[in-house]
Amino acid sequence: MSVPRLLRTTTFRVALLYLCLFLGSVGVVLGVVYRSTAGFVERELNDAIAEDVGALRDRFERYGLSGLVDEVRHRSADPHTNSFYLVATPAGVLLAGNLSGWPSATPDDQGWLHFKVSETGGPAGNPATAQAVVFALPGNLRLLVGRDMTELDLVAKQIIGSLGWIAAVVAALGVSGGVLLSRSVLTRIEGINRTTRRIMDGDLSERVARSCNGDEIDRLAGNLNAMLDRIEALMAGMRQVTENIAHDLRTPLSRLRSRIELVLLHPEEDAEAYRAALQDALVEADRLLATFKALLSIAQVEAHAQRDDFRPVDLAAMAESAAELYEPLAEEKGLAFAVEIRARPSVAGNAQLLAQAVANLLDNAVKYTPEGGRVVLSVEAEGPEARVTIADSGPGIPADMREAVRQRFVRLDAARATPGNGLGLSLVEAVARLHRAQLRLEDNAPGLRASLVLPTGA
Repeated sequence: MSVPRLLRTTTFRVALLYLCLFLGSVGVVLGVVYRSTAGFVERELNDAIAEDVGALRDRFERYGLSGLVDEVRHRSADPHTNSFYLVATPAGVLLAGNLSGWPSATPDDQGWLHFKVSETGGPAGNPATAQAVVFALPGNLRLLVGRDMTELDLVAKQIIGSLGWIAAVVAALGVSGGVLLSRSVLTRIEGINRTTRRIMDGDLSERVARSCNGDEIDRLAGNLNAMLDRIEALMAGMRQVTENIAHDLRTPLSRLRSRIELVLLHPEEDAEAYRAALQDALVEADRLLATFKALLSIAQVEAHAQRDDFRPVDLAAMAESAAELYEPLAEEKGLAFAVEIRARPSVAGNAQLLAQAVANLLDNAVKYTPEGGRVVLSVEAEGPEARVTIADSGPGIPADMREAVRQRFVRLDAARATPGNGLGLSLVEAVARLHRAQLRLEDNAPGLRASLVLPTGA
């Protein structure tokens, strides 16, 4: 990856931001260290200089110029002193002191000046420096009192040099870290881009690689893979639905065409024959319309088109209404039909869709339970869940097929000899997902126990 592209990456910019913040922090720390060491010593020296000035001024006031000159000569004669003194006339003539001449440095507003005493008088041949204050005496005389600042200036120079080196090292490390971090992140992002390009080319089995670090990119990859799993499942479902629609609609359409064709081939048939043929054609057309209606209902539910219509639904009252509709059908078939209302929970949902789901489960139970069997519709509640259960004594659903029958057009009757279109449980599953509920298919020993479990706090 080119350096200009790295410089434009967000990761690199974030790294530079942290680098600037770190350098600022280092600068603040070194500034505090300087003020705590060299700054403290400098303030102590200035206080000592001010004290010397005060003492010499008192000497001048008590003994005059001669007394001041004698005192300055006495102090300057000490070979171990680290102080500097000068007394000069208005014309610049030096009267006493241990400096060879008046410093050329310009004093600040308070009279303080920092000057070089000699070029090589300090340690290791470094310049010797001093800090002094200039005090005006009566008669335009000038008094300079200072202290040796050579070692303190060296410490300050070392601190400033250290700051420069630290800043340079940190900057180098920061830039290097930013480049490496950007390369690492962009390499993983480029891997995601390559995977998505292959997916766009039609390979839906591709998945984004994960590094198992558990970082943000891994979580992004996990979400993308979950989304791709869902898309692949939907695409497979669409293909399966397309194939099943073609298979399921071909038979009724063929029957419809054959019956119409037979009538047209025998024009001598009477009105009753024509009427019977039209009735058969109407039955086939109704079956086709029922299939398309079921498909449309599932599509609307999966699109969550009715979620805004959620209202409190009394599950017990809804179950009782469904029982009134299917109890005569069960009795006509010779089935024992029972309703057990153990609770009257209320859930938030679409009453029409929930009623359709319960009706589909009841319809399957009545349709597949043989004569002499039993169908039980029950409503109960436990904790945060409400349950509507339809249990029958029919053939049931094998355990390995309980997930497959939730898909569209999947039927246990592979020959499709029994009435139905294989969409009933698909609609119930879609309604359950819309209501954040569960459709549970369990063994009733014998028969099937189908439960719609809804959250009461939805």
